[in-house]
Amino acid sequence: MDVTTPASAPWLIVGLGNPGPEYSMNRHNVGFMVVDLLAERIGGKFKRAGKAQAQVLEGRIGPVGPDGRRVILAKPMSYMNLSGGPVNALRDFYKVPVANVVAVHDELDIDYGTLRLKLGGGDNGHNGLKSMTKAMSADYHRVRFGIGRPPGRMQVADFVLKDFSSTERKELDYFVDRAADSVECLVTEGLERAQSAYNS
Repeated sequence: MDVTTPASAPWLIVGLGNPGPEYSMNRHNVGFMVVDLLAERIGGKFKRAGKAQAQVLEGRIGPVGPDGRRVILAKPMSYMNLSGGPVNALRDFYKVPVANVVAVHDELDIDYGTLRLKLGGGDNGHNGLKSMTKAMSADYHRVRFGIGRPPGRMQVADFVLKDFSSTERKELDYFVDRAADSVECLVTEGLERAQSAYNS
């Protein structure tokens, strides 16, 4: 964590995806799947966030009681390539430092199910990250969930907007669970510890 970031500052955990049932099982929506699981663990339901085009849930991660880390789980409802506006609006409203923003997203250049956590960096062509970086800066955390490259000559856009295959779905719950664990570890124990435990 940035040394200038107070320990009491909240965290904004953003799952990237596209709204609507037709996208719910797409590879591009794995960020939504992870924050949905975190919401289940917290024991709350998402609600519309005022003027920000997003669904949010406030809660705590970590020790029970006041020692738990305050988090805002968010799902932008603006479609992937416009995620930055809603995320930045939420960041301003909840007074979250950029270093306490976590984007959970699909990553083409990593094997399916593999996780990579990092702070800052480029967007690697990911439109959700591109929009977030343009709206606030690149200095936020990323939990990158590997989906692998498209087979044969399939276009990237077609691949990410397709549902996980039946073979992939056999392990999807396990991988989503592990990604949610990594977010909790990042928030409660810091990036180094989370990388050591989950960067497979």
